[in-house]
Formats: sequence, C-alpha cells, structure tokens
Amino acid sequence: MLIASYNPQELGDTLIVVIAQDTPQQAHTVREGVARIYDPETEKSLGYNFFDVSQILPNLTGQGQVFLSAEDVAALNQKLEDAGFAGELEAEKASRFVVGYVKTATPHPDSDHLLVTETEVEDGHTLQIVSGSPNMQADIKVVVAEVGAMMPNGVIIWPGELRGVPSNGMICSGRELGLANAPQRPGALILPDDYQVGDAFDFDRGQTIFAAE
Repeated sequence: MLIASYNPQELGDTLIVVIAQDTPQQAHTVREGVARIYDPETEKSLGYNFFDVSQILPNLTGQGQVFLSAEDVAALNQKLEDAGFAGELEAEKASRFVVGYVKTATPHPDSDHLLVTETEVEDGHTLQIVSGSPNMQADIKVVVAEVGAMMPNGVIIWPGELRGVPSNGMICSGRELGLANAPQRPGALILPDDYQVGDAFDFDRGQTIFAAE
C-alpha cells in the first residue's frame, strides 16, 4: 500500500507517504531530508515525509492525494537508500475504488440500523462490510472503497469494527465520492447495471450519474 499526499499551500514542499495504518505509539527518525515514521514496538515503517520533494520529483503537482508512477516511486526509494533507510516503497498498481456487488445484506446482531454485507469485488473476492446506508440491500452494484483507499475528504479507509462486527472497506455514497450533483444525504450510490463488478470506478464517468437539477 502507498498513499501519497502533497499540500504545498499548507505544508510546504513536503510529500507525505503512508504505507501502513497508524499505531498507538509512534516514533520517527530524520535523515537527509527524510523523516521515517514507525512503530517503536515492531520497528515497522508506517510512512515517510519527504522534505523539499521537488528536488526529487521536479514534475510533482497536485493538491491533496497524488498518484505516483513507478518511476516516481523508484526515485523516492533511491532517496531513502541514500539517506540510509530501506527502499521499501511499492507503487500502487490498481485503484482502491472498485465496482462491487452486494450479494447479501443481513441485520447486524447489535444494531437496529446497520447491515452486514458480503460484497463481491475483483476476481470474485468478497469483503464483509458493515453499512448504515438506509437504502442498503442485496443484489445491487455499488462503489467500494477498499482498505487503503483515501476518500476525497482525506480520510483513509482501514479495517475496523462497527459495534463488534469486523468491516473491511466502505460502501460509498455519491456525496462521499465527491460526485457532481450527488444528494447531500446518507445513502449508498447504486450503480447502473452496465457497470462491471471488479472494474476500477471511473470518477470521470461518475460525474455524470446525477443529473443537474
């Protein structure tokens, strides 16, 4: 997993790279313009901050989440190695927003409004996702933000539990996806049937789902 964020207006010329979920305790080491953030108990890397990143990636642009090419990641790994860190970054090869199919939606054992879904994503793989969408039901196509996805508002999707039931991912509303003219109320985005399960969700096409009022 690799989530990269660049916000020069707020943070200056710094690229933030997240590669693992936050832990309760964190430590950091700074060397030659790179900060490594890690779990002090396991020594596992959680992410890196690259200061003066335009010197490493001179063509980097954007505001918020940015998507790095394999060449960008290779340049960052070289910088890590030059600073004495492991070049452990791996480029993302696929979108973490995919078209899913809700196979089942059963009542949550400890909630009167949550449903526990089994939702098929790519390659026939299914995820258990707890949803509070009022229109949730079986036999619909939806947009799934898989673990490691960054939502348009900057929230990262991690494995979790809702009232004691594990949930791995999120079934999204049009509002949460930032789609044009999406209703500003809760409710899963139900996709037309011509969307194919397992495909990456096309945000450009998604902008046309809701007609302008």
